[in-house]
Amino acid sequence: MASPDDSDHFRYQAPLSRCGTGPGLIIIVADHVDLRPDPKTLDPPPLEKWAEESYAVCQIRLNALESCYDRAFQQLADSPECTNTDKAGIIIISDDPSATSRALTLITSHPTSPTISALVLYGSTPAPPSLPFPTLTHLPGPAAPTPGPSKVHTYPPTTTPFFLLPSHPSYRPSAAAVAHTRTLAFLKPLLGGPFFDLEAIWDEHTRLEFGERSVAGTMATMVGEPYVNHVPTLTGGVGRAALTAFYRDHFIHSNAADAGLELVSRTVGVDRVVDEFLFGCTHEREVDWLIPGIPPTGRKLSIPFTSVVNIRGDRLFHEHISWDQGTVLRQLGLMPEYLPFPYPVPGEHGEDGSGRQRRWEYRVPVAGVETALKLVDEHAVPSNGMLAFAVREVRGDGGDVRIEWSR
Repeated sequence: MASPDDSDHFRYQAPLSRCGTGPGLIIIVADHVDLRPDPKTLDPPPLEKWAEESYAVCQIRLNALESCYDRAFQQLADSPECTNTDKAGIIIISDDPSATSRALTLITSHPTSPTISALVLYGSTPAPPSLPFPTLTHLPGPAAPTPGPSKVHTYPPTTTPFFLLPSHPSYRPSAAAVAHTRTLAFLKPLLGGPFFDLEAIWDEHTRLEFGERSVAGTMATMVGEPYVNHVPTLTGGVGRAALTAFYRDHFIHSNAADAGLELVSRTVGVDRVVDEFLFGCTHEREVDWLIPGIPPTGRKLSIPFTSVVNIRGDRLFHEHISWDQGTVLRQLGLMPEYLPFPYPVPGEHGEDGSGRQRRWEYRVPVAGVETALKLVDEHAVPSNGMLAFAVREVRGDGGDVRIEWSR
């Protein structure tokens, strides 16, 4: 069902980035879809999402395209925050091939300034190859696209091109995120940006977290509704209020005094920074985001981490942080070398002559600080040592008496 304000078929949104300027973008959307935010996700509708990417965005409903098309270009030309006014991009979101075709006819035949430099289509069929500008198409479903000069991506789990709209029943967050990144990579070089130093943005964020330990400063580097997910412990925060409270009460001021990061590798994409790094500290206080409920042990930690950081415009949207919790527990002396094997062992090793099941232990396949050493230097620890691990038979104090349990 359409939202109450959908009677307004034309909307403009200035860039929501910190820099506050960017190229012009026109989004043309089917008439019947709901474009409101959805409280079940932090992903905003396209108008706000592209404004967070630092674009000046005009949004038009398909049925109002003819009457509002010139208005959109005039709006971009009159807006001081719109840069690169000699070119603009268009995104069409429609499941009606006929309506899309009429829109493309208008776009290609209508004299406009600035020039259309790129078209992105979320549709049911690929954009026609005859268009006079580069095109990118996102198609729902598993069908392989027809070969042609335009770039086409398919999204097998989806059923309609509205998988990017948070309030639509077919919304698919994973497909929406991948399609958005592909669209961003397609549009930026054709529209002249905006280009940001993603490394500098991420480094600023971590400096405010670990160096200055400023909650307000850290949050200022993030979009309006960001989130952080520490995958092994499910700690973090979803939304500005929850994440601010997490940073204040459980992270920024809870880290050990000597907490620090050592970068091992970095990959920078169009909207992501992926880091391998070592997180090191002395466990001299309870660090509940990392090892909840564990009192201080006084031991030093060096833990391999992987972070996937999504940056929208010049602010962070989310962080996915992963590490091996097993190596943390091993380094703290809280992970035993052997644990009871809770299942029957089949074959000749399973039972003794009395028919009773033997008791076995397995060597826990978890390494300690060796994980950090080998990440930095592949020669520091020999490979494949764990391949020799096996279950062992548990014996009593006399050394030759098996400890057994009944079936």
